[in-house]
This record gives sequence, structure tokens and C-alpha cells, in this order.
Amino acid sequence: MAIFNDFLRDRRRDELSSEDLQALEASVHAVQNVPARHSLAISKQPIGVSTYLIEGFICRYMDDREGVRQLVAVHVAGDFVDLHGYPLKRLDHDVATLGPCRIALVRHEAIDQLVRDRPNLTKLLWFSTLLDAAMHREWIFRLGRLDAVARVGHFFCEIEAKLRAVELSDGRQFSCPLTQADIGEACGMTSVHINRMLKELRERGLMHMQRGRVTILDLPALRRLSEFDPSYLFIGE
Repeated sequence: MAIFNDFLRDRRRDELSSEDLQALEASVHAVQNVPARHSLAISKQPIGVSTYLIEGFICRYMDDREGVRQLVAVHVAGDFVDLHGYPLKRLDHDVATLGPCRIALVRHEAIDQLVRDRPNLTKLLWFSTLLDAAMHREWIFRLGRLDAVARVGHFFCEIEAKLRAVELSDGRQFSCPLTQADIGEACGMTSVHINRMLKELRERGLMHMQRGRVTILDLPALRRLSEFDPSYLFIGE
């Protein structure tokens, strides 16, 4: 199977020529299977590769002075997780797997050549990083303006939409290795509070989560509750 089979799927992938995809495939330095809860990049340390996620879930996060973690992004298959490190040469946050993952590593020297030789691919790699920026803005809105139950609902609406774009959700069910603590770190709540919010969502007949499996019972209602508008994900464009 091609490594970049899910890259920008349902998001302007048709603008990638076969030559662009071949160049991407040729740029891969290594493919690795990585266990859950494994660090891939450390804040402030020099970085010379970027990570493409083939399978699994990866998070980007920051720690406060007491070591309490705040997730700032969750990535799924098809995401080029840390392209930011290519021009920045270091990251201002940490990157780690949430569950077992399969990743491809692309050295920044190889990206140099892609940028020199393939302007259309360069534009789409840039588009990929701009998608991350759009999601960051939505996360700020979610944390700053939504109440607790809507925050959790919005988080799952986003994950579901991203997984459906790469055919890992059917709009009703999908696998998710995140713990209640992980969800709390994404939504600015304790795991105890998350447990209450998941119970409320279940009692409202909107969704439930059990043993790493999420079932969406009423997606339109969950989106309304969460003020979720998927346009910031640029899916289907």
C-alpha cells in the first residue's frame, strides 16, 4: 500500500499529480511502528525530520510548570504531523503517540528538494500546515466559549469528521484510543469531569464511548449542541 494513500484525502487531494505523489513516496527516509505513549519530538530541541501518520493517533501537547499536560492537537491517519518543524527547525511543543502508530519519517533535506522541484506539491504541503492553524483557532474557540458538555461534543465531532475523511468512521462508529484523562487534557477538564460529561452525552442520546470505541447516536444533534461547523476542516473542497 502506498504510504501517502490518505494524505489530503477529501481535501484537495485531486490537485496532487501522480508525479507529486511519487516524489512524496521517494522522500520517505524510514517507516516505523511506534508504541503507545512514545515521544516523537521534544519542545525546543533541534528537529531534522517531519512525521507523517500512516495509522493511529498522535497528539501535540504542552506542559505547565507542574507538569500538567494540555493537548493542543490530535492527529489521525493522513496527517503530516510536524511539518512546522521544517522551517522552524524546532518545535515549541512536544509530540507523542496516543496509541500504537505506524509513521513515515521525511528528512528535512528531502523536503528541501521537494520545495525546489515541485511548486504544486509545496503549495499543498503549505495548505496542510494551514489546516493545522485553522484547527488551532477552532480549539481556542471551543475552550474559550463553549460549556463543558459542548466542548466534549465538539471534540468528538472533529475527530469523527477527520476519521470519516479517511474512511475510518462511517458517521456512527469509530475506534479511539484516548483515555478520559486525554480527553480532559484536550478540553481543559479533569478526567472526573469528563466522566460526567460523557455520561450526560449518553443520557441525552447523543453518543457513548466504551473500551476504545465511540458510537455516535445522533450526529446532527451532537453538532448542534456543540456549535460544530466542519467548514474549518476544509473537507470535501
